[in-house]
Amino acid sequence: MRKPSEIESAFSPKDALNGKSSFFLVGIGGAGMSALARMLKHRGFDVQGTDSTDGPEVRRLISEGIGVHIGHSGEPLQPEMALVVSDAIDLEKSPEVARAHELSVPMVRRSQALGWLLRNYKVIAITGTHGKTTTTGMTGMALEAAGLDPLVIVGASIPAWKSPIREGKGEWAVVEACEAYDSFHDLEPTLVVLTNLELDHIDFHKTWENLRGSVVRFADSVVKGGKLIFASADDGANQVANLTKSPTVAFTDDGSFTEEQLGTPGHHNVLNATAALEVAKAIGADLEAAKKGITHFAGAERRLQVLQSDGMTVIDDYAHHPTEVEASLKAIRQRWAKDRRLVVVFQPHLYSRTQPLVKEFAEALSNADYVVITDIYAAREDPMPGVSSARIAEKVTKPLLYVPSRHQLTTKVAEILEPGDVVVGMGAGNISEFAPALIKELARNKDLKSPKNVIVFYGGDSAEREVSLHSGLAIFNALKSKKHNVRLLDMTDKLFTNPDFSEFIGPNRPDAVFLGIHGTHAEDGAIQGLLELLGIPYTGSGIQASAIAMDKGMTKNVLEMAGITTPKGVLLSSPDDDVPFGPPYVVKPNAQGSTVGLTFVEDHACLCSAIQNAFAYDRQVLVEEWLRGMEISTPVLCNKPLLPVEIAPNSGFYDFESKYTPGATSEIVPARLPEAVLKQAQEIALKAHQALRCEGATRTDAIVVPPKNEGDEYNIYVLEVNTLPGMTGTSLLPNSAAGMGIAFDDLCQILLEDALSGKKEKA
Repeated sequence: MRKPSEIESAFSPKDALNGKSSFFLVGIGGAGMSALARMLKHRGFDVQGTDSTDGPEVRRLISEGIGVHIGHSGEPLQPEMALVVSDAIDLEKSPEVARAHELSVPMVRRSQALGWLLRNYKVIAITGTHGKTTTTGMTGMALEAAGLDPLVIVGASIPAWKSPIREGKGEWAVVEACEAYDSFHDLEPTLVVLTNLELDHIDFHKTWENLRGSVVRFADSVVKGGKLIFASADDGANQVANLTKSPTVAFTDDGSFTEEQLGTPGHHNVLNATAALEVAKAIGADLEAAKKGITHFAGAERRLQVLQSDGMTVIDDYAHHPTEVEASLKAIRQRWAKDRRLVVVFQPHLYSRTQPLVKEFAEALSNADYVVITDIYAAREDPMPGVSSARIAEKVTKPLLYVPSRHQLTTKVAEILEPGDVVVGMGAGNISEFAPALIKELARNKDLKSPKNVIVFYGGDSAEREVSLHSGLAIFNALKSKKHNVRLLDMTDKLFTNPDFSEFIGPNRPDAVFLGIHGTHAEDGAIQGLLELLGIPYTGSGIQASAIAMDKGMTKNVLEMAGITTPKGVLLSSPDDDVPFGPPYVVKPNAQGSTVGLTFVEDHACLCSAIQNAFAYDRQVLVEEWLRGMEISTPVLCNKPLLPVEIAPNSGFYDFESKYTPGATSEIVPARLPEAVLKQAQEIALKAHQALRCEGATRTDAIVVPPKNEGDEYNIYVLEVNTLPGMTGTSLLPNSAAGMGIAFDDLCQILLEDALSGKKEKA
């Protein structure tokens, strides 16, 4: 924000620009600065500038022959130039400002440069808390229609002029004059139009008295023969009119216009149109022609701008004060949403504006049928303790969706919209990106058909990386056979070599990610968290279920609370921790794949080395009793248990080598167990799957201990639950599915469709 002390001492006077023919603009891509750049170029000056990022406006300036340097730097600034900075530029941090001091070139605010350019015009300055842009546009159209050929400078692009500027050869300049940071004091007005006045820009003016005093001084500054035209129905404008020394003319809704006559809806725009007509009257313009020009005004960019009207109506609006929000929503209701659901997507603007108006914002937004609120656009401010958009959300009385990150707005809002809705993106910050992005998202969703665009994640950085490469390739080939558009991606490789995530953002993002990775950073919720943040569907379980299932000790606790029997065990945090039961043991890392770092220990003398081996893979180690019996694995596919698989390793030990070496283990489907035991194993697997809140496919590994005596029951002990089962040629899930007549290609298709169903349990 621009500080009063800076305004008083940091800038050169306007007349320092006299004789200058070359200008350098900092923040040239902004609306006000780009308009100034075009005015300077139109008048024959050399214009260059810098901006922090590339964008549509920057590219338009370049196409018009204006030099723009991306990234702030003082190097392009030359001694013959004058430096112009927007009020968003921090003078202490700007390299251009530092360079200007070195070269002793004049430095002015954008408003000073504008005032300098307008020194030979009769200036009509439109100011007020609300309605400046629309009233300026209407006044310009009125004077244009009346044949006065005015210069018009607006704070937003006017579609009729395809620009925020209308260059004219007449004597009048119609200018949107902002009260923020006292920038309007750099103008020398003939007429001041005050649409209304409420407390705003608290970060600068601090109090109502300060703001009102600033506007009074501006009204006092009109040239000899000038006057203040003000809205008599507005209390703030009345106070200014009573305090100014200048002649005043009041305007009110006198019936000159109806809402139906105007191209912009709402009674507030009737008042704006009346103000524009009052200006035409004050300068002696042809009133009938002026009135016709006003009725032909179709609005300004981001002022109730309809971007789509087919099916769902999508509107973009700049309202960022409770009074504006209420007026805009009522206008939308009257013109487009009389019998349709009105959804408002709102981004508060500035912490200092939000803090005193939480209740008022909530009340205004509640004029919609459904309210979506996102995070505050801070602009030039630092966060303020206790100020959050969540405070507005708490007080809204209509159905509400709170989306803390605006980056997720498009997908979240698209999910809640219904056919025929009217949806408006509202606010003064980068919420301007929402409505155009929503239109693309709606088109994307409409076109979502088979084949799908799928990325298969494989590889990774766990001890099971090589296995993941095989799983990914098998999945890739299966989905290709189903005619999907599919490609492989090693996310670990991408993170460290080309961390560009643009392919995962926007309407061209993949329809889903198929997780063909295993082990840490794959089955523990890490990659799931990234995909949740990106808003991309993925196969397998959600963050919470993945994290719990990967932690073998925590899994034991959850399963036991669900009444599922597990082997006796102890979780070690140090190699020196005691194991309170005797051999034989199974020793394994707490959070690795089912066979990574696994050791079978026959006697206590070998326990220490087995524990040391497991600690090489993890910070915690699980030691369990080694139960003798048949090892089985029972997959669950989309909440339906498949056939238990009997695991019979040739070596007698189901370790990493036996699991992944072709031919090293016999996998018998179904397991050679009585029918009742097979059913019991399926019931336990489903219960474990649900206790952990898993999704997609899981595999529950267990030991079946046969009865010691005839007539006794089999005992089933669950070892662990795998949330991303292997998908290789020796993997248990595909073999079990095949035993039930589900081919591998169909298995992959089922998992993909499950990911796309939108039923994933969020953490």
